Amino acid sequence: MSKFVKQLITDAVAKRLDGVQYLILVGLTGIDANKNKNLRVNLASKGINLMVIKNSLARRATEGTPLAAAFQNLTGSYALCWGASDIVSLAKELVKLTKDKNLQGFEIKGAVLDGEALGAEQAVDVSKWPTREEQISLLLGQIVGVGATLSGQFIALGGALASQIVKLAEKEDTENKDGTENNEAEKVSE
Repeated sequence: MSKFVKQLITDAVAKRLDGVQYLILVGLTGIDANKNKNLRVNLASKGINLMVIKNSLARRATEGTPLAAAFQNLTGSYALCWGASDIVSLAKELVKLTKDKNLQGFEIKGAVLDGEALGAEQAVDVSKWPTREEQISLLLGQIVGVGATLSGQFIALGGALASQIVKLAEKEDTENKDGTENNEAEKVSE
């Protein structure tokens, strides 16, 4: 392949990976063409991209980006996976696929997150983290929980105060009625 063609491919890959902040490297060894096509269709339906590329071209295409760490000292055949709403969702989906008996040979080889290369075990561990949506719901629950507790305390205080005012008013009414009856009794006796 000429240098010109390599540069064209490198530029096309760099453009395709532009803005990608994380990816997971997977092995596709032993997967036949039909299973590979079905795998790609399945991943694409979930917003996940899969690209097989030479390591040297990937290394050149990602120079100076956070993804460059993934391609240092790489040997062997790898495919790049990126997409989904976040790396956790991506990792969860890929871990599910590694357990699929129809995809013998599909395995997670590593990842890159925030410019740091992760090994295969670390990439699998990422799948155990809460997803972005789960993190947002936890955060909102904590924020709303504090507000709900605070408003509940205000309502409880207001309710207690109102209850005490009602009791005092009832007590005064009772005393006034007793006092009025006593005054009327005194007037009658005189």
